[in-house]
Parts: sequence; C-alpha cells; structure tokens
Amino acid sequence: MKKNTSSRRDFIKVTGQAGVAAGLSMTILPSLVKAENEFLADSAFTQHALPYAYNALEPVIDAMTMEIHYSKHAAGYAKNLAEACAAEKVNTNTEKLEDLLRHISKYSTKMRNNGGGHYNHELFWQCMRPGTAAKPEGKLAAAIDRSFGSFETFKTQFSDAGKNRFGSGWAWLVQTPDHHLVVTSTPNQDNPLMDISEVKGTPLLGLDVWEHAYYLKYQNKRPDYINNWWNLVNWDFVAKRMM
Repeated sequence: MKKNTSSRRDFIKVTGQAGVAAGLSMTILPSLVKAENEFLADSAFTQHALPYAYNALEPVIDAMTMEIHYSKHAAGYAKNLAEACAAEKVNTNTEKLEDLLRHISKYSTKMRNNGGGHYNHELFWQCMRPGTAAKPEGKLAAAIDRSFGSFETFKTQFSDAGKNRFGSGWAWLVQTPDHHLVVTSTPNQDNPLMDISEVKGTPLLGLDVWEHAYYLKYQNKRPDYINNWWNLVNWDFVAKRMM
C-alpha cells in the first residue's frame, strides 16, 4: 500500500505541478479549436487546442487529469514527433501523418512511438464531448448492428478490449479496407493505421487506457473508467469518419 501511495504522489509531483505551471487556461478559445472536418481531412503534425475546457468532461474525467494529459503527455508526443521528423527528413508541409503511419516500419522507434502518440491523442480528444452521449444513429448504428449483432454486443467487446489490454495501450473501433467494423486493441502508442498492426484499417473510435488517462481519479480501477467513459463518446464525430 505504501508503494502505491508513493507512486501516486510521485506522479502528481512530476506531472501535476508541471501542468499547473504551464499556465494553460481552463477555457479554450473557440478560435483556436481544430474543427472536426479539418481533422477528418488531414490530421496535422502539430498539437491543436482541446475542443473543450479541461473541466468540461467532469465528473467522468477530472480537470487535473485532462490538463496533465493534454499539456504534458500529449504535448510531449508532439514535441518528440517534430524532432523525429527533422532528424529523419520528413517534410511535414507535404507529408500526411496518416501516410507516414501507414509506412511506420521504415522509420525509427522514436517516430513510431511519438507519431502514434500524437495521432492517437488528437483523435481521442475529438472522440469525446461534454454531456451524456446518446447511442449512434443512422449509418453508423446500422453498421454496428451488421458487424456485431447489436450495440450492446459491440459495447461489451470494445470495453473488454480496453479492460484486457495488458499494460498500456488503446482500444479501437476500426473500419477495415473491406468496410467491415471490428474491435481491436494495440500496445503503447500503436494504432491500426500502422503497417505493423495486427488489425489494419481506419480508426473510428479510440480509447486511451494508459494509466495517465485515468489514475488520479480511478487509481487502478480501469474498468470503472471505461464504463463511465461511454457517457462521453461523440458519436457524430465517429460517424463522420466512416468511409
């Protein structure tokens, strides 16, 4: 018990205080927000502002976790990705991040970890929105029913993918090249766009199950975090990503 308390205290000391020191506002100016259709067209190599305030997703995700997650962890991936691109001669003005990830085996481990980390987090922020989420409708709802039998079956499979991911990683709803929907998970900051991924396709919905995404509020209770997270899903954004 002493070890767990110490680990949590160290986590807060290293990341929490630094996040506060960054001086980022609790309110994100609308003019700085990356629009959904802009992300859909081409996710960039640079970090964009959150589409909501740090405290907007409470009580599911607390403000301190969001601030640390965005201003320290995600910002670190963006910074390290820029360094990797400079070192490996990637022209970020002409190259698309999605295309780079599809050929990630040609690049360094630093590029893989931070390219994936940046892309995954930029997608993750957009997959959530304040308020209670309704079930998907229309084309997305029909596709989920065809692929999984029902929304509840899909929800169980997706939740299990996150709960059972050993260590750190992500749970995904993916549209495969033949337009089927599947659930999968990836380790660390890998994602289904990557040519090294076991399941390949377009990520429609992603859930971060690294401890830094939930530890301050949920400690080691990842299932509780996942169960509550369903109340935040931005189904309109997910539907727009379908081909």
